[in-house]
Amino acid sequence: MDPISLQLGNRNLHGCLVRLLSRDLEWLNAKVKLLLPNVDLGSRNQALDPTQRVILILQKLHTQGPTTWKSFIHCLCMEQDVPLDMEVPLMSTWGHEDGFPSFLEIGEESQSDSQLHPGLKRPHQSCGSSPRPKQLRKQQQELAKRYLQLLRTSAQQRYGDRTPGPGQPLAFHQAYVPPILQWSRASAPFHTQEGAVTGDPKAEDGALVNIRDLFSTKASKGPRVRVLLGKAGMGKTTLAHWLCRKWADGQLDRFQAVFLFEFRQLNLITGSLTLPQLLFDVHLRPEASPEAVFQHLKENADGILLIFDGLDEILQPCSNKETADPEDPASALTLFSRLCRGTLLPGCWVMATSRPGKLPACLPTEVATVHMWGFDGPRVEEYVNHFFSDQPSQEAALAELRADRHLWSLCAVPALCRVACLCLHHLLPDRSPGQSAALLPTMTQNYVQMLLTLNPPGVLPAEPLLGLGEVALSGLESGKVIFSAGDIPASTLAFGADLGLLTSFGVCTGPGHQDTGYAFSHLSLQEFFAALHLMASPQVDREALSQHITLNSRWVQRTKARLGLLDHLPTFLAGLASHACRAFLSLLAQREEEWVAAKQAAVLQALRKLATRRLTGPKVVELCHCVGETQEPELARFMAHSLPQQLPFHNFLLTYADLASLTNILGHRDGPIHLDFEGCPLEPRCPETLAGCGQVENLSFKSRKCGDAFAEALSRSLPTMGSLKKLGLAGSKITARGISHLLQALPLCPQLEEVSFQDNQLKDREVLDIVKVLSHLPRLQKLDLSRNSVSVSTLLSLTKVAVTCPTIRMLQVRETDLIFLLSPPTETAAELQGDPDLQGNANQRKEAQRRSLALRLQKCQLGVHDVEVLIAQLREGPQLDEVDLSGNQLKDEGCQLMAEAAPQLHIMKKLDLSDNGLSVAGVLGMLSVVSTCQTLTELHISLLHKTVVFTFAPEQEEQEGIQKSASLSDLSQAPQPGNQEDPLKPRATFPDSLTFQMPSEPSLRSPRIRLTHCALQAQRLELLCKALGGSCCLGHLDLSGNALGDEGVALLARLLPGLGSLQSLNLSENGLSLEGVFSLTQCFSTLRWLLHLEFSSASQHVILRGDKRGRDLLAAGSLPEFRAGARLGFGQHHIPRSFCLKECQLEPLSISHLCKSLEKCPGPLEVQLSCEVLSDQSLETLLHRLPQLTQLSLLQLSQTQLPPRSPLLLADLFNLCPQVQKVDLRSLRHLTLHFRSGEEQEDRCCCRFTDCGLRQEHVEPLCWSLSKCEDLNQLDLSANLLGDDGLRCLLERLPQVPISGSLDLSHNSMSQESILSLLEALPSCPRVREASMNLGSKQSFWIHFSQHEEAGKTLRLSECHFNPEHVPRLATSLSQALRLTELTLTCCLLGLEQLTVLLGLLTWPTGLLTLRVEEPWVGRAGVLTLLEVCAQASGNITEISISETQQQLCIQLEFPHQENPEAVALRSDPVPRTPRKSPACVHCEA
Repeated sequence: MDPISLQLGNRNLHGCLVRLLSRDLEWLNAKVKLLLPNVDLGSRNQALDPTQRVILILQKLHTQGPTTWKSFIHCLCMEQDVPLDMEVPLMSTWGHEDGFPSFLEIGEESQSDSQLHPGLKRPHQSCGSSPRPKQLRKQQQELAKRYLQLLRTSAQQRYGDRTPGPGQPLAFHQAYVPPILQWSRASAPFHTQEGAVTGDPKAEDGALVNIRDLFSTKASKGPRVRVLLGKAGMGKTTLAHWLCRKWADGQLDRFQAVFLFEFRQLNLITGSLTLPQLLFDVHLRPEASPEAVFQHLKENADGILLIFDGLDEILQPCSNKETADPEDPASALTLFSRLCRGTLLPGCWVMATSRPGKLPACLPTEVATVHMWGFDGPRVEEYVNHFFSDQPSQEAALAELRADRHLWSLCAVPALCRVACLCLHHLLPDRSPGQSAALLPTMTQNYVQMLLTLNPPGVLPAEPLLGLGEVALSGLESGKVIFSAGDIPASTLAFGADLGLLTSFGVCTGPGHQDTGYAFSHLSLQEFFAALHLMASPQVDREALSQHITLNSRWVQRTKARLGLLDHLPTFLAGLASHACRAFLSLLAQREEEWVAAKQAAVLQALRKLATRRLTGPKVVELCHCVGETQEPELARFMAHSLPQQLPFHNFLLTYADLASLTNILGHRDGPIHLDFEGCPLEPRCPETLAGCGQVENLSFKSRKCGDAFAEALSRSLPTMGSLKKLGLAGSKITARGISHLLQALPLCPQLEEVSFQDNQLKDREVLDIVKVLSHLPRLQKLDLSRNSVSVSTLLSLTKVAVTCPTIRMLQVRETDLIFLLSPPTETAAELQGDPDLQGNANQRKEAQRRSLALRLQKCQLGVHDVEVLIAQLREGPQLDEVDLSGNQLKDEGCQLMAEAAPQLHIMKKLDLSDNGLSVAGVLGMLSVVSTCQTLTELHISLLHKTVVFTFAPEQEEQEGIQKSASLSDLSQAPQPGNQEDPLKPRATFPDSLTFQMPSEPSLRSPRIRLTHCALQAQRLELLCKALGGSCCLGHLDLSGNALGDEGVALLARLLPGLGSLQSLNLSENGLSLEGVFSLTQCFSTLRWLLHLEFSSASQHVILRGDKRGRDLLAAGSLPEFRAGARLGFGQHHIPRSFCLKECQLEPLSISHLCKSLEKCPGPLEVQLSCEVLSDQSLETLLHRLPQLTQLSLLQLSQTQLPPRSPLLLADLFNLCPQVQKVDLRSLRHLTLHFRSGEEQEDRCCCRFTDCGLRQEHVEPLCWSLSKCEDLNQLDLSANLLGDDGLRCLLERLPQVPISGSLDLSHNSMSQESILSLLEALPSCPRVREASMNLGSKQSFWIHFSQHEEAGKTLRLSECHFNPEHVPRLATSLSQALRLTELTLTCCLLGLEQLTVLLGLLTWPTGLLTLRVEEPWVGRAGVLTLLEVCAQASGNITEISISETQQQLCIQLEFPHQENPEAVALRSDPVPRTPRKSPACVHCEA
């Protein structure tokens, strides 16, 4: 057995090991190279069989000694899938010794540049359980230390050797000043003060931070990501390189390693890569063992900073799809996203820079964003002092910058400040003071001067400059900022590199692939050269040039796709369109100035066209930059006047330069403008640009980014804005320091009318300090301090200010709302500017006396003690319009104190104590004000709705209202034309002796008391009435929604006389039954003011009302006493009382109780009842009890289903109850009974049963009942079901019914048979004077009677549609109708033939008969034809009247006692004959 077999224990184990390794020879070869780097396996071994090769390699490993062998066995068991029965004996070969050397140790000793093969497992998976971990750890740390030192040395070499370029001063590269940094979120997960340098002037407040604060946090877990947002030129890339340089110099000691990546370079990597490849291939490769170095970086991730510059320059899209393993290869942007989310290198620091509004969606939302604001004044001075080495140059440069305000504002952008200093460095030595700055009025001209200074004087190399412009434009249009050597001509590349316009650097296009890239020194420089090409190149015409004048919106949208790189291109084009650049462009293009002027005009025209559009806030700012660059006053004036009066700016970043360009345009505007900034990240010193801007009338800022520095800058500008009327600073982070600056500025703005400091986290002291300024703002109308932190004690101090300040009209506080409303006195401008001591003059004192104050302190947690303090303040104050203390914690005691103090507080409108925890016991305490306050008009208390409201009316206004109502009352008594007085209406006419007159003294008060839903029960009624009985005169009492029940209502009915004369009493929703309502009916006899009682069982609606005029007379004692059953009247009219029961179940017993309770009620009385169904028994009970109700004037049953027998029962009512005057029953659902009064005894009875389903069988009993009524005037049986048979039956019994007026039988389904029945009945009805019947659409049938026997009768038949067979019967019936003197047939379809037959058959005993026929054919028949027809009449024709227009034929016939035989023979002759001569009169009307 060979040694290996012995070592393993047996040959089978050796064979298994060989077979296992033969499957993965690649792994075995890699592991041998790692463990035996100096052993050459030889090329001859490659030709061996795999099994032989494995055996040979195992022998060599074993001959190296136990350490190497154990290391190999360990790696095999950890990295390969070894069966368990094989792994145990293999691992037993280690023994119990301390470990073995790892591949890291061997790699270090061999000095090999080997790295982990891509197929091998990662370091944390290999050799992790080394028998010698201490030694391995030490060697790993040594490797990492050497790499970190190499990384630092490389950075030192990169940033240490920076020689100035052509025309650059020696201090050019050392002139770095950190820009202003400001946290974008107040809730950022870090503490800005941690790590700040003590005394550093740049660590201003909680919003502004030092650069060290960027990497300060107490959080040990989670992603530590910082995103720096800044516009182009703010120094984002410079800051990234400066951090690397500081780390290389050892000044950023908290980080062990800093890696800087530029996305413009990462865009060139098209393939996928891992994080180690990104760190070591793209950045710097370790000298040895990258796995060990990466393992060290992972274990010390909190000391690693990765900087990604130019996040906005990403070209590839960001994917949110993640693989299962975060360490899988991916794009550079995906690796960046994993680093930010903490799935790669957890605990490391990531910093990214970007322009605002271009953050990719893959960035986590919890990142901390920081805004870069560039330079303020001190930083500009510091930069200039660094840039210029000698003091005279520094002073001269600063003098030039300070002399030109616009140039000074341009230097707020660090890149422009650098360009300006570079230009001044060359311009200052050869020019007098002031001349240098005059050459640098715009950003574009700064770049032009920079080009001129970089070239020899008088020399302008046009060809290379235009070549650079062409390269720049093509790159911008394709999104390319890094160029290869093939993209730029060699001469152009050399020219740009010599002048420092182009920079070169190494770029990695993939693992192991390096190349050289070229780029413009700044993106803005590339845009400038692109603009030069567009303006100076002959290949670009004016139309193509105008297409590049566009405005980009910069709304902050996290998910927005990447925008283009043309941010400043329109601005540079506008700047080159300036007249000052014409000579430069002419020289560059080598064309005449007219050619250049034409292109410039095209740019100006495009800008003018944009100015006419309705633009969003970002586009307005960009257009302001462009118009300002043109230096064209006329264009600036045109844009200024094109802006709307309300100019909003919402949710996008604004810098000092942005607002400076805006105010520059507004300076050309004549009218006022309102600026509204909401949600905009604003540079702290932005308000300084508004200094002297007299066009701004309203100015509003709402942003959490505004802090004390912002407030301080605003305070310097406010006094210079003479037209400012409204100032708003809401939602900021201003503290006491910022407020102090504003309070010094506000008194210098006397023209302010509205000031708002909403939601600024102000404390008590700041709020009180702000209120003290009110006396210095004479025109102020509103001060809003809502959503600030104010205590109760401070609130009471504010109420004292409101009481004492003569101009305050309202203080409104509700939870977070705190608003002062003021009414400044009318003053002249001279008074506003005069001595403040004059404010105490007589006019203002008079104004203070006349003023009234509204105080609303809602939900302020006021207690009893606070109310005592408040009452003491209000007693010494002015009149109060309103006091609202709702939603506090006053309880019963506090509400009682406020109610008792109300009469002394002179409240003119309302006192609101709602939602203050008032109890049932406390309700009675509120009633004390009813008897003590003379101006109370209403008290409303509802415990369910937590309502306690006192309403007042000032005495003077109350009297004016009474006088006005009295005058209207007098006017209402005057007779109006066309109006008739209804005797049943309560508004009666009084005799002169009792007419209501307005007394000279004030009328008695009539307050309305509403105690609704207060859980009042019967046992509290006596206390309640006792409390209310002290008042002089109550108006309305509302006790609805309580728990009185029948018992309480009965008790209240006995107590009501002690409350005086009310106008109404509401007892709804008190659980009343009919018994409780019946107990209220006694109030009709005990309460003289009660005129109306209403009750609804379903809705529990119970109302007792009086009539206002009657109530006033009763209260004045003008009405005489009356007894039960008597009728109250004045002159000839009465004031009726009404009792209404709705939706009640009226059983016979209930009706009996109701009638009994109403017997003592004084009259006249109107009763209205309604229920779902009323039975026969109930109706009979009601009708039999009516005679006892002698005072009844009206009874109504509405919406009630009555029994079918109702008409028969009601017909007998005239006999049962002689007081009944009129019975009106409709549809068996509506019944109205009118009763006679004392003055109406002679009036006759009327009976109406319409739509009651009456049939023939009902006629006989109905007529029998009606026959007992001796004075029946009218009977209406219309819309029933009588038919022809029913009518015949009725006509037979009609002589027994004493009708003296009319009988209506319309709509009873009648036919021609009914007409014949009527004619047959006429002889038996001597009192019938007229009958009319229409069988057409009207379906009318009327019979009119007279009180005595009539000598003549009239019959009118319309639309009866007689057939030929009906004519003989009609003639026979007419011949029997005695005393018929007139017959009218209208549209009865009676033709000439039928008329001839009728006239021939019609006989008459004696007398005259007038026959009228109205048919359409009358107008067409002709006179002769009609005369021939008339000749057939049996009687003598005395008169014939023919009207063609009215289509009427009228014949008057006279019948003698005996008929002439000759006439009979003549009629029997069928031959037509001429009319017989007689003394007839013929009238023909055309």
